[in-house]
Amino acid sequence: MNKMLRPRLFRPISQLALRNYGKAERFMWCQKEIAGNPKVVLKNGLEMPLVGLGTWMSPKGQVTEAVKIAIDAGYRHIDCAHVYQNEDEVGAGVEAKIKEGVVKREDLFITSKLWNTYHRPDLVRTAVDNTLSALKLKYLDLYLIHWPMGYKEGCELFPVDKEGKTLFSPVDYVDTWKAMEKLVEDGLVKSIGVSNFNKKQIERVLAVAKIPPVTNQIECHPYLTQKKLIEFCKSKDISITAYSPLGSPNRPWAKPGDPVILEEPKIKEIADKKKKTPGQILIRYQVQRANIVIPKSVTKDRIESNFQVFDFELTPEEIEIIESFENNGRLVPLLKEAGAHKYYPFHDEY
Repeated sequence: MNKMLRPRLFRPISQLALRNYGKAERFMWCQKEIAGNPKVVLKNGLEMPLVGLGTWMSPKGQVTEAVKIAIDAGYRHIDCAHVYQNEDEVGAGVEAKIKEGVVKREDLFITSKLWNTYHRPDLVRTAVDNTLSALKLKYLDLYLIHWPMGYKEGCELFPVDKEGKTLFSPVDYVDTWKAMEKLVEDGLVKSIGVSNFNKKQIERVLAVAKIPPVTNQIECHPYLTQKKLIEFCKSKDISITAYSPLGSPNRPWAKPGDPVILEEPKIKEIADKKKKTPGQILIRYQVQRANIVIPKSVTKDRIESNFQVFDFELTPEEIEIIESFENNGRLVPLLKEAGAHKYYPFHDEY
């Protein structure tokens, strides 16, 4: 039952109890099915549900209901962040479902992220305390450094000078990482990881880490497949969490005429053939790459359909079509002037 299997990327998850995506002696990151809700076994042995509910850009006033719908639909993984400014509503939804007896706290996997203005090591504990208070939780399952760049410390999420330019902090994320490790030691978080880090930045963290990162949460969709970064991370037993898997069509800075992956005729053709939605095809694409995936929605039908991706598989030919859209099409670059920060991650190839 627990025998490690060699990679068979296109075999349906439902047929496997345990999967290993590399040589057993160097890469023990794996995926297994538990009661129809597939989970990833992280480097530290803890389990993380493969599909989670994203909450970035989820409108205030709609998040609590979205979380309740998701939990009823079978989701056990909720992805949050301080900068999303809706963690209180996530917490209300979680609290409601625990009180109803639908789930216990230990059934859920809650992720949050350290925002850029809290990179200074003495502020990391304050940041997680604020998040735990908003979520009404005693611990997080996973806490990530949201971006490698620090912003000037203070109350403003996006601090600027008189000319409107972002104010940076000189704090090195390596020092921030050491403070993150203390959160694990203190029992406030179970696992720690990074988000939007490139290869060199991860190598710097690994060089000093007593507790290595279990995941790198990155933008990932057919326009930006991230093959090289994913290969590197998995070679270090670091799982990938794919955000914006549907191409973030509602991002505020989208311009008329920008490509929309959900509307691409070839994606729609695959969806029609499978009798699935284009969104389900894109989520399944990440699942078959063994990437954790966190699609965002506040709509009941879409929340439910986004989770229904375990009863079909994409063929190698369909994967090839999906990946033909790759054009290094990054849709979430953060602020334009962030590129001037010495730790901006996207100047390197990967």
